[in-house]
Amino acid sequence: MHIKLRYFFTGIITLLSFYSLLATHIVGGEMYYDKIGTDSYRVTLKVYRDCFNGQAPFDGQANGAPAYLHVFDNFGTLIQQIDLGPPVVTPVPPSINNPCIQTPNSVCVEEGKYTYVLTLPPKTGGYHLVYQRCCRNNTILNLTNPGGTGSTYKTFIPGPELAVNNSSPRYDNFPPIFICNGISVKFDHKATDPDGDVLVYSLCDPYNGLDGCCPSIGTFGPNTGPSCPTPPPSCPTVASPPPYPLVNFITPYSGFYPISSNPSITINSSTGFLTGMPNLNGQWVVNVCVQEFRNNQLLSTHYRDFQFNVVTCSVTVLSAVAEQASKCMGDSITFNNQSIGATTYHWDFGVAEIFSDTSNIKNPTFIYPDTGVYNVTLIANPGKPCADTISKPFYIYPRIDVNFLPPQIGCVKNNNYNFSVNGTYINNATFNWNFGSAATPSTSVIKTPSNIVFNSPGKYFIKLIAKQYTCIDSFIDTVRILDRPKAIISNFPTSLCDPASVAFSNGSITEYGAGYVWETSDGKTYNSFEASHVFSPPGVYSVSLTLIRNLPCPDTSKTSINSITVNPTPVADFVFSPTITTIFDPEIFFENNSSTDAITFDYDFGDGATSVYMNEKHSYYKHGTYPVRLKIKNRFDCENQITKDVKILPEFRFWVPNTFTPDDNGLNDVFMPITVGVLDYSFELFDRWGEKIFSTNDPMVGWDGKRKGKKCKQDVYVWKISFKNEVDLRYYHKTGHVLLLNDEGN
Repeated sequence: MHIKLRYFFTGIITLLSFYSLLATHIVGGEMYYDKIGTDSYRVTLKVYRDCFNGQAPFDGQANGAPAYLHVFDNFGTLIQQIDLGPPVVTPVPPSINNPCIQTPNSVCVEEGKYTYVLTLPPKTGGYHLVYQRCCRNNTILNLTNPGGTGSTYKTFIPGPELAVNNSSPRYDNFPPIFICNGISVKFDHKATDPDGDVLVYSLCDPYNGLDGCCPSIGTFGPNTGPSCPTPPPSCPTVASPPPYPLVNFITPYSGFYPISSNPSITINSSTGFLTGMPNLNGQWVVNVCVQEFRNNQLLSTHYRDFQFNVVTCSVTVLSAVAEQASKCMGDSITFNNQSIGATTYHWDFGVAEIFSDTSNIKNPTFIYPDTGVYNVTLIANPGKPCADTISKPFYIYPRIDVNFLPPQIGCVKNNNYNFSVNGTYINNATFNWNFGSAATPSTSVIKTPSNIVFNSPGKYFIKLIAKQYTCIDSFIDTVRILDRPKAIISNFPTSLCDPASVAFSNGSITEYGAGYVWETSDGKTYNSFEASHVFSPPGVYSVSLTLIRNLPCPDTSKTSINSITVNPTPVADFVFSPTITTIFDPEIFFENNSSTDAITFDYDFGDGATSVYMNEKHSYYKHGTYPVRLKIKNRFDCENQITKDVKILPEFRFWVPNTFTPDDNGLNDVFMPITVGVLDYSFELFDRWGEKIFSTNDPMVGWDGKRKGKKCKQDVYVWKISFKNEVDLRYYHKTGHVLLLNDEGN
């Protein structure tokens, strides 16, 4: 029997709580109005609450706070505060209209509906109608501090300058109580406008409202407890005027991306159709906006703030067919059945003219008689109490898979390409080539374009787009066009000193390997990437660099430097006298003996002293060998230097006085041996009983006739001196006596 099937599972989106809560919470609401008279409006406020975990009253019910509607003008002035009275309370059915998905039993949502007829005279700027409340569920995943975040439901009546008569749009369907994790959502969230105005839909940010301290307008005092850690002194008796703050989303969520889903939850701006696939269980706050336009003029924006609840659904049977890999797969299609929980199947392949286009196997293959779009239907468990049906379009067109051979590397000096379409396509396929702005011609629509020339070097993308029926295929490859090589000598030595050693730097540009030839004007050739050469004697020289590139683009480039000037270098020399002397005659005379082109002189005498005079005298204060350097320059700033050693020989002298008079008259007050040319010096002094009273290792320090700061008495004292003679390099040990003459002492 041939069966033509119907759509069954239309998808789901939404609301409310399946989680254990300590009290009832507000989970959504909206406000709209109808113009029913000259100045009369019937206002409707719908508020939804979670009733699974308690029966806390709506505002306006017994034991509840009043339900206040506030009217503000466009300047924020309060016009009226209206007590709406008790609402009409009705349960919201939890069904998702699919017998093959089990509904959670922990679901209870109630709607509180308030209506009030309001009289408002026309007013420029219009009126804002506002209702505020707290609080939301603590377990909401996309808000910061959700348990302390309230709601503001509002609508706008435009002034007569925009519309004399207007009724606001209102949504046709309430979202389902829950949506299933991992199952696509398809929900008609469209609205109806009594005036026939143009409606534009979007996801947007909800408004915040009252907090946990003051959950309703008109309460006498603040609550205390976890939801109100810092109670204020009092609670508001009227609502605050617009504008109102938005709720705070947790990153990465926002009004535009309010729920974890892949693909993202989106709404069609024209139809209000909501789609997406949630992928994380939990509760999520969502706000849908619909803008009302008349004559391209925005009149108002209508809001519905509600709570999505995503749960893991128990799906007993679900009909599902894998998406078509391509719209152009040929006329033979093997269908991939992805149904869940079914044991029997019935396929209708959608060929309208015949009844044999059916199959009862799980993954059938069907050959279509012609090209076109066919509506394929699959029933999972046909004829059973829990059956599910899905229909989706399949596109039957010939296969298309195009490419072209990638071109070889080309040379900007001479390139010319021909292209040809390869692959699978039909005769009436059309082609569109794009070679880029550097090519001539830059585009083509024929199958085999030829004589394509690229005018500049670079790497270019070549794109081929082929189309047959509604199917499009494309292929992209690249062509590389090499520039001409360029020989470059990076350094330019123009003025040097003889002998001039130059290391030439190669800055050549080539996109492929090349050889190099360096040639100098004095007859030398080098075949290396970089070359070093010594130019001598003085004169003007040149050097050239030739770059030789082989395949794939043979080419040469040559550059040269033609004015390398090598200047003469002066000859440094000096003489000095005496050539050998001792420390007793340490003055040396230095006489310049350099070439006559020297114009500056710089002596370094080897002991830290310097001079810039041509001839100079210098005295040394210690014996030794001193390297004396003379550096000279000529007018070309070419320099030279020479170093010669000056030897100052040591002398030896040793003499010890036998008497001294430490009477502080400045004459002979210190007993100090006279030494010249001694090393490792040691001087000790003893009294007549052999007790040491003085010692030193410094030949320039003597005894002042005191012991521990007190003058010694007149007497004869014994001295011992040891040292190394700097001339013969032998050690000596001397002893003797000295007479201290003094009329004082101890």
